[in-house]
Amino acid sequence: MIIDDLNVPIVLAPMAGGPSTPELTVAVAAAGGFGLLAAGYLSATDTAARITATRAATDAPFGVNLFVPGPATPAAEFADYLAELAREHTLGDAAYDTDDWAAKLDLLVADPVAVVSFTFGCPSAEAIARLRAVGTESWVTVTSAAEARIAVERGADVLIAQGAEAGGHRATFVDRPEDDATDPLSVLALLQILTAASDRPVVATGGISTGAGIAAALAAGAAAAQLGTVFLRCPEAGTNAVHRAALSADTPTMLTRAFTGRQARGLRNQFMVEHSANAPVAYPEIHYATAPLRAEARAAGNPDNVNLWAGQTHTLAPELPAGELVRTLAADTKAALKAALSRRIQAC
Repeated sequence: MIIDDLNVPIVLAPMAGGPSTPELTVAVAAAGGFGLLAAGYLSATDTAARITATRAATDAPFGVNLFVPGPATPAAEFADYLAELAREHTLGDAAYDTDDWAAKLDLLVADPVAVVSFTFGCPSAEAIARLRAVGTESWVTVTSAAEARIAVERGADVLIAQGAEAGGHRATFVDRPEDDATDPLSVLALLQILTAASDRPVVATGGISTGAGIAAALAAGAAAAQLGTVFLRCPEAGTNAVHRAALSADTPTMLTRAFTGRQARGLRNQFMVEHSANAPVAYPEIHYATAPLRAEARAAGNPDNVNLWAGQTHTLAPELPAGELVRTLAADTKAALKAALSRRIQAC
């Protein structure tokens, strides 16, 4: 397993939509971690170009993340919401697509990478078998024990346990409004449940931004920790200027469907406050419809109409080169584990 050979138990999260770059992936790999390139929102052609750019800069193994497509949403289910937004904003076409799923899967079978990770669902057993046949591991992101069972049954090699603290989209296989009343599992709770129920290695992700956080995940049974938000301010990241500037402020995060039609965690702003209550489940249709208003806000430097995806520990993200950050996190993880072991456990 790739995860067993890492010098540092840190996996770079695949942050689609801009932050993920070959340069960031290479820097994390060079420091001993494992990088996942985001292929979400990219065509198969653009994905191939990013794979080529990454290979040109490193001999280290890396992976690619794919979005598992869901069904289209009938227009009637989101028409009222778009009408609400259109009164104040410029909207785009509420399009549906499969994110070039089939072509990207074919690409990764024809030109294999070490790992393909999946978000928004679990691929079929056939798709996982195709990847395994060319030497690629399949890592499936899950948010519950039920999703983990599906992933294991279909042949997943590694489970990525995404806690509620995580920034960006929730990786749930199906986004159901009726589940909103149920508290989503934190990464520590989910990690304990999955390691007790499955023999698959588990990568913990969600709100982990320090060596102490990584140490806690390892102590709870994780094989590694996947970090995203903490890398957003690195110079190698493609984080846009509005997003980058907002991360250091002590702004609370919240879950919303307002920007994309799928639950995601970001920095609380005016658009989220005004529209989250009425936002429907309609991904990727709402994502495409709101693309122009988000682009206008970024160009104008307006953080109130931009999806500022971030985890709950976003204020801990430093402005450091990615390699230096990985090395610092690795040293801090060792120190945290040593300190924890040195503490006396008092007899009850």
